[in-house]
Amino acid sequence: MLTFASVDEIRGLSFDKQFTEHTGFRSIHTRVESLIRMAAEEDANVVLAVTGNENIVGFGVVAYPEPYHRWVRLEPKVMMEVKGIEVIRDWRQMGVGGALARGMLSHPEAEGKIIYLVGYTWTWDLDGAKMSASQYRKMIIRLFQLYQFREFTTNEPNISLDQNNLFMCRIGKNVGDRLRDEFKWLLFGVHPDQAKR
Repeated sequence: MLTFASVDEIRGLSFDKQFTEHTGFRSIHTRVESLIRMAAEEDANVVLAVTGNENIVGFGVVAYPEPYHRWVRLEPKVMMEVKGIEVIRDWRQMGVGGALARGMLSHPEAEGKIIYLVGYTWTWDLDGAKMSASQYRKMIIRLFQLYQFREFTTNEPNISLDQNNLFMCRIGKNVGDRLRDEFKWLLFGVHPDQAKR
């Protein structure tokens, strides 16, 4: 397991073919270049499960959200996003997903951050998992609850499109009360400055 994989480390790897071979499901990342871009970002943590022949069979990424997301309005560099966690079908049920989650949350700044994940049903490999969207959602919740994530309600439009979409957060123990309160307003699109009026 590679934690905080560097640009140079990633450059020598390749994605397993299963990331692209299944009809009805395509991984959110299928090219090494996309992982390289994220690994180069400030404070990003790219975690990789790699076989002996330098094949990527699983990945997880924590990084700052894009500037157009509402979550950047809280305060610079407070909120980080789980931008993906994925394991190829042949390596599931082996604890790889849990190891990736642990690796992502080994971030040295985790206790001062609000780390969130968004689960969209249309990105899930329901056929491969042989689960309904509701079952898959519960699986994600169980996994991330182990790492102090919990569900939050939000009116963010993309999340609201499907009842099985999911928004979870882990609020670090060093995040102060002011930021916690402002985050609760931001869940419903209210800018922290507006909440004070």
